[in-house]
Amino acid sequence: MVRTGVMRAFGGDLRAAIGAALCNRFFAFGCGLGVTALLQSSTATALMTASFAARGFVGSAMALAVMLGADVGTSLVAQLASFNPALLSPILVTLGVAAFSSTLATRWRDLGRAGVGLGMMLLALKLIVAATHPLRDSVVMHEVLASLSGERVLAIAIAAALTWVVHSSLAVILLAVSLADAGLVPVPLALTIVLGANLGGALPALVTTWNSDAGARRVTIGNAAFRTIGVILAVPLLGVAMAELPNLEPALGRQIANFHLFFNLGLAVLFLPLVGVAGAIVDKLVASRETAANPAVPRYLDESALESPALALAAASRETLRMGDTLESMLRDCITVFKTDDRKLADDIVKRDDVVDRLCEDVKHYLLRISPDTMGEKDQRRAMEILQFATNLEHAGDIVDKNLIELAVKKMKNRLRFSEEGMAEIEALHVALLDTLRLALAVFMQGDAKMARQMIAEKVEFRERERHAAERHIERLRGRNPDTIETSSLHLDVLRDLKRIHSHFVAVAYPLLEAEGALRESRLAPERPARKARPGKPAEGTS
Repeated sequence: MVRTGVMRAFGGDLRAAIGAALCNRFFAFGCGLGVTALLQSSTATALMTASFAARGFVGSAMALAVMLGADVGTSLVAQLASFNPALLSPILVTLGVAAFSSTLATRWRDLGRAGVGLGMMLLALKLIVAATHPLRDSVVMHEVLASLSGERVLAIAIAAALTWVVHSSLAVILLAVSLADAGLVPVPLALTIVLGANLGGALPALVTTWNSDAGARRVTIGNAAFRTIGVILAVPLLGVAMAELPNLEPALGRQIANFHLFFNLGLAVLFLPLVGVAGAIVDKLVASRETAANPAVPRYLDESALESPALALAAASRETLRMGDTLESMLRDCITVFKTDDRKLADDIVKRDDVVDRLCEDVKHYLLRISPDTMGEKDQRRAMEILQFATNLEHAGDIVDKNLIELAVKKMKNRLRFSEEGMAEIEALHVALLDTLRLALAVFMQGDAKMARQMIAEKVEFRERERHAAERHIERLRGRNPDTIETSSLHLDVLRDLKRIHSHFVAVAYPLLEAEGALRESRLAPERPARKARPGKPAEGTS
């Protein structure tokens, strides 16, 4: 709830902050720290950064600097939570519910959601400690904990597995702090749990990006390597830590929180100067997976972006643009098939329609995997726009494949030829259709109401041009033009299909104009009342 609330309230600002800070390792470190402190999740920061890296917006070195800052950010959140803030829980929940239930601006409602989540988390920690009080007198429990204290590797593995299960290193750290404060867990074991939680905290993002682009995998693999090396170096120093931590603060819980902070600060001091070298190493070790050979494989539907609706919607939009590019190539070559009777090119166009169909399905499934709970009203509206536009592009591709190409093949088989005038009319409409497709793609990406109005106006013009072309064709039929007579049905079918494709392109403008209240409910004119009959004549409309 905290992550969802903060992402809805400040998601765009947080992504912009990460993007702006990726020019300098120290800025990147500070940005990762601040974003994670707000989100209370280094995994969320990792997935956002991995998404940037997957698209080539940031190199591995700067992305790893962000992750070092993210690790320190979780430590600061643990510091705040370790000051026994249980009294804040009812205040946060009350204020959060009030804000979420109010009629305030959407951002305040989202912050209310985050407040409720934070209050419930603090309450949960308090209840866990209270529920474990009876274990203080358990002999078996003391023996188990004593044995784990002597098996550091096993304790680290168990803590890492627990962190993976709950997908939150912060939760495991705070649990260790609470149990140490309650006297249930000895300090040596609690410190070992901290190391395991830091190691396990890298796993969720690592697993999520495992099948993603190389850029995303480099970030999460590099971060996991940093944490692993840090844990290996820290284990021999646990004795020194146990001797020095009480000198800073005697409270057991505070000792655990301080160790967590010092561990991540140590990682930052050790690796921040080396992110350039580390980035070069992971770039070399993690090779890119070639997908260009198969055009039907999505290139932009990044799994790691699903945690962030805005990033996921941007990825789906880019993949939909790929559909538009493929469809544009189909339309360009389609007119060539009519002019040259190139059967091989016709077969290739049919294969490209399969690519459009596959990409459309992938975009649909990707959009459905974005959690509705993480999307605000604006994001949900954008998801529907992407879905509708992708579907319209897919329908347009089907018309090219199953109608226009079939007409072209029929023309080849029967050795037919359009008249020069008829072919010129088809080419003119075809050029206008390509212009409309480019305009539709621009409207889809920019959401420009002025361009949307232009598309609607051009739809009327296109319809008139198609009607005039059909009328001129009828005139040539009356003139007994042999080519016109032989290709009459083909010619009229091509004109009809071009108009149908045009309608699918123009459909992208309707949601935008409807949202602005710029559309009429119906093109149908109101029915006129019947005129009164003159003396001796029946009323109009009667017989």
